[in-house]
Amino acid sequence: MAKFKLDETDHQILDMLIENTRTPFTDIAKKLLISAGTVHVRVKKMEEAGIIIGSSLTLDYQKLGYAFIAYVGVFLKNTSQTKFVLERINEIPFVTVAHVTTGKFNVFCKVRARNTQHAKEIIFQLDDIEGVYRTETMISLEESINDKKRLMHSIFKDL
Repeated sequence: MAKFKLDETDHQILDMLIENTRTPFTDIAKKLLISAGTVHVRVKKMEEAGIIIGSSLTLDYQKLGYAFIAYVGVFLKNTSQTKFVLERINEIPFVTVAHVTTGKFNVFCKVRARNTQHAKEIIFQLDDIEGVYRTETMISLEESINDKKRLMHSIFKDL
């Protein structure tokens, strides 16, 4: 990984790309009063340094019919089964995030479903994985905060 120190221009470029990863470099350049080539070079350097890793697309899951979100804590019979259980969880496409955790749960998952019936089916799939002792589910009523920019700005202040 290349060493790279971010400056204010890099912060502004990242800010715009976090807002919309599809923003053309020419638009970023116009707003920052620099050339599109400069934007391209800086983004490339940030990619080479491992600061930018790929890009992502944000979907409106509600419009796609998957607005129901549940968080499922998974208790394992033995922690030695973690890798096996994660491999089985990875086979369930509606489990969009899984974390190995300390504390109450061994694994903590985010589930996207069409409705409560569908969520129940997914949770039963999790329960049926060999090595899972039990699960505990929390239903999300609303995603109130999902803001990557606040964290990015805080990180930049520390640099």
